[in-house]
Parts: sequence; C-alpha cells; structure tokens
Amino acid sequence: MPRPEPHDDEVLVRVRAAGVNPVDCRLRRGETTQMLADDPFPLVLGMDIAGVVEATGTAVTDFEPGDAVFGVNGFPEFGGYAEYATTSTGQLASMPDALEFTEAAGVPVVARTAWQALFEYADCTAGDRVLIHGAAGGVGHMAVQMATAKGADVIATASGYSERYLRELGVDEFVNYREEEFESAVDPVDIVVDTVGGETQRRSVDVLADGGVLVSVVGAPADPIAEGRDIAVRAVSGRSEHPSLLATIGEAIDDGTLRPTISTEIPLAEAARAHEIVETEHVRGKLVLDV
Repeated sequence: MPRPEPHDDEVLVRVRAAGVNPVDCRLRRGETTQMLADDPFPLVLGMDIAGVVEATGTAVTDFEPGDAVFGVNGFPEFGGYAEYATTSTGQLASMPDALEFTEAAGVPVVARTAWQALFEYADCTAGDRVLIHGAAGGVGHMAVQMATAKGADVIATASGYSERYLRELGVDEFVNYREEEFESAVDPVDIVVDTVGGETQRRSVDVLADGGVLVSVVGAPADPIAEGRDIAVRAVSGRSEHPSLLATIGEAIDDGTLRPTISTEIPLAEAARAHEIVETEHVRGKLVLDV
C-alpha cells in the first residue's frame, strides 16, 4: 500500500510498535462495523501506535519530524498495523521518557478508556470502593493503578494466577472468579468497571450501593439491568473530549504512578498469531506488534 500523506492538521508517524486490542479482532471478524468509514477497504487495523514523526501537515505546530510520539489512530480510518500511519495532533502526545516504543504502544487506548471510565463516567474520588472486573487485562490493569492513585479502595476480579500481580499493583481485595462468586465475597461498592460483559455485567448491579455507577467498556447491556434501582449504568464511548489526556497519562507514567504491562511482543508479520492469542487466552496487560 502507498505511504499515507498527512492532512493539514495531521502527523505522519513512522510506526515502531502497534498495540493489539480486542476491537481489532472484532473488526476483523466483521463485527462493530459501525466504527468504520462508509468505504473502509482496503482496511488496515490498529488503533494504538508508538513511533517517530516522519512529516507534519501544514497547520501542525506541536510536533516536528524526529519527535518520539504515542497515540491513537482510529474512528474510522484505523491503520496502526503498518510502517506508516497518520493521525490528528489531538490524538498524539510526546512519548514518555520512561518507556520503549513497544511499551508505549500498549498504553493509549487502554489508559484513555480506563481514565474515562473512572473519572468521566463514574467521578471516582478518594474513599470510593471500586470493583474492577478483568483487572489483569489491558483496561483493567490501568484502572487498578489509576483508582489506587486516586485513593480509592480497589477490589479486583481475575483468575488466581493474577492475584500476586494485582496485589503488587495495589488492589486491596481480590476475588478469584473461578472459585467464588463476587456477589458473595464483596461488600457494596460505589463503582464497577466492567471489562467482561455478559452475565458478569448483569450480576454486578447486585453489589452496587445506592447511588452507585456501573461503567462498561464492552458495550451497554441489552436489558434494563438497573430498573428499579438507584444506580446508573453507562458505557464508555471510546472518544475522549480531552486532547491533553494522553499527555497527562504520559506524565503519570514518567512519575511512576502508572506502568503498562506488556505480556508479549510479536512481529507485525505475525499479526494473525497475535489475534489468535488475544481471542483464545487471558492476556495480562497488553500484546504489542513490533513494527
């Protein structure tokens, strides 16, 4: 495919690494097609990128060639699984000094989603009790660190394999979902961050205190699960209204508040294998393609 050209307000990035997200797999399967442009083909998947600025549009003043950056390119063009990708300046930030390219590529989508879930949709504050489902995954492990840094009491659900890892990230309570039902193990909570969906999502309303919020990052429930309860159910849109959010996340990484976990690095040529892993295994943190 030809190298893309940046529009006036865009940056052309020489991609060094690209993050793999579950939405990439869904798009490959022909699902969630509402996210795509009207005529999306040929379609290059990938929303997370880290790399070096190759060129800038005529209206760009924040970046220049040679800058190391990380960010999101998606909705509706995508294009991260490539040597070059274009994206708007509002979706980019300077890459944290503390990270390598393969680490930085695992950050943008999951960190931004976790931040939105906790602070835009649930107004998480110190002292809140926050239950995070799928806490060892991409969004989950970022949400654990963000809620902990805010001073919340964090309860995590995951397999027993991840308990030590999550304790090290700061969780206060841990529930092995394979051995016990979280409804029986957890006292009422103020916020649920759901990265799992399905039956887990429906059961989560039972642990919410009055006035609580369930935030889903995997779509809104099909049924009115909050009916008759003084609780709110919200779904993260994935689109941030805060252009400086990635820069804020980068600062939190550099000061040690956040640290991404990269479980596996796979060459871009083996992207199909990366998708197979994401679809069939429990990935701790993120899986990244080395470009």
